[in-house]
Amino acid sequence: MKGDRLTAVNVYCANQTIFVCEKAVSNVNHETLQFLSWYTLSQNPNVSAVDNKPALLPLWVRCDMSDPSRTTWLGAETVCVANKVTGVKMYSVTCRGSVSLTHLLPSFTAHAQDVKQEHKKRHHPSSMGIKGSARFNLFGSTMVENTMIESQSSVTVDLKWSHVESILETPPLSSTAVLNIKIASGDQRSPMYELYKELEFLQTLADGLRTGQTEWMEPLESTPAVTLTKAYLEGICVVIPKSETDTPVFSSFLERGDLDFVEQLWVRMRKSVTSCQDIADCLKLVIEALRYSDIKPWIHRDSSSSLSKLILQCYHQQIETVSLTGVTPVNMLLEMGLDKMRKDYINYLVGEELTTLKHLSYFLSTEVDLQEQAIRLRKLHHLLEIVVTCSTFLALPYDCLFLLTQSCLQHYKTSPEDEEHEFKLQIKPALISHFYEKEHPVMWGVEVSSGHGPREVRTCFQLSDRPLVDHVIFDTEYPNETVNGDCEDPAFFSTTVCCSLASFA
Repeated sequence: MKGDRLTAVNVYCANQTIFVCEKAVSNVNHETLQFLSWYTLSQNPNVSAVDNKPALLPLWVRCDMSDPSRTTWLGAETVCVANKVTGVKMYSVTCRGSVSLTHLLPSFTAHAQDVKQEHKKRHHPSSMGIKGSARFNLFGSTMVENTMIESQSSVTVDLKWSHVESILETPPLSSTAVLNIKIASGDQRSPMYELYKELEFLQTLADGLRTGQTEWMEPLESTPAVTLTKAYLEGICVVIPKSETDTPVFSSFLERGDLDFVEQLWVRMRKSVTSCQDIADCLKLVIEALRYSDIKPWIHRDSSSSLSKLILQCYHQQIETVSLTGVTPVNMLLEMGLDKMRKDYINYLVGEELTTLKHLSYFLSTEVDLQEQAIRLRKLHHLLEIVVTCSTFLALPYDCLFLLTQSCLQHYKTSPEDEEHEFKLQIKPALISHFYEKEHPVMWGVEVSSGHGPREVRTCFQLSDRPLVDHVIFDTEYPNETVNGDCEDPAFFSTTVCCSLASFA
């Protein structure tokens, strides 16, 4: 498997394929050590039986933490120079269950110098480098009155810096910082929530056309769809009450004041129709009004829906006959929604100068079928969820939002919609330092290294609010997933990764 799938092993083997011995979780006993010795022996070119054999992938063995050092992993990896095996690196990962900060510092590594001393004792280097790293939560699940409000969205920041002075020190503003952005649509805190509900109805129509069965949503309007449509056509001012979940932020960000006739009809119908017959009856009223010149409504010049084309025909009194049977009414309503929502997204992205119509052409194309149009619209919606979240909750400046938009557009031109995908954005720490400088990190680490290239060795010490291994149950009063809520004295799991280098003479 890939090393980055195992958090503790990721420190050393993030981008490598590795062997994992996991038939059973082992004790650190004679058999475990002998197993690793066989690996080492099999790679030693001084043993004639293995001369000129290709190097094996790194090997990692799960351990049960029953030894005095509380070992959770033992590993071995060949060292190669010019495609020749010249040695083996041996790794050990030791862990300790959650300990409160006040108990941790006196009994553990209170200063970065202790990690340096441990590294120096093992490797006797002439020079060493030391780096710090930390991860902070900026947006996601929140603690309210000792109750965790879960969220599928998260924005974290990874910071890295040199010249570490003390454990759990706040990263300096000279650090490098990368945002990790994973946003799920449908968060009620989001300014995009109402637009998400609109997209949800549109997706219901698309799914119904694809499967042949439509699961109609509960109408948001108590007035029947046909009654609303009649009133609209007759020019009666019917005020549609706003949902209680509407927010001022949503209104200022995404509401357009230039909705044309078809878009306003969509707004009414999507909140009130509960069947295909409802859609057909509403569209029949509209088409009859057009045919008899009762109305000659205004529409946007670039409207592409079937109903918009009928409206253009009515200007010349040459309306073609439309059979409102089968799936035709649903098709027509879906086209109306796609047209309207595309303009909503254009209004924000182009209006805020985050992109251009040319760069949006893939997402706006009407040359593909309706199902593909709906897929591309969902991608565009997710992009907007990401950008608006970072704008609203993190107050990122224009240049950051612009780069983030370009990254998302590029990704979604070639990749399927995936709300689990984590977008990365390099950022200046000063822009977000006020979010984390008084907060506890979810992960904090110090790494001491020496040597170069394949002979580089590292000693790492990490503190985290959750264990970095999943095959051991920690003896703790806190849950295994996370230990920190809204508390003044946080608790941390600690993980130490040590490396030894054995050269083949």
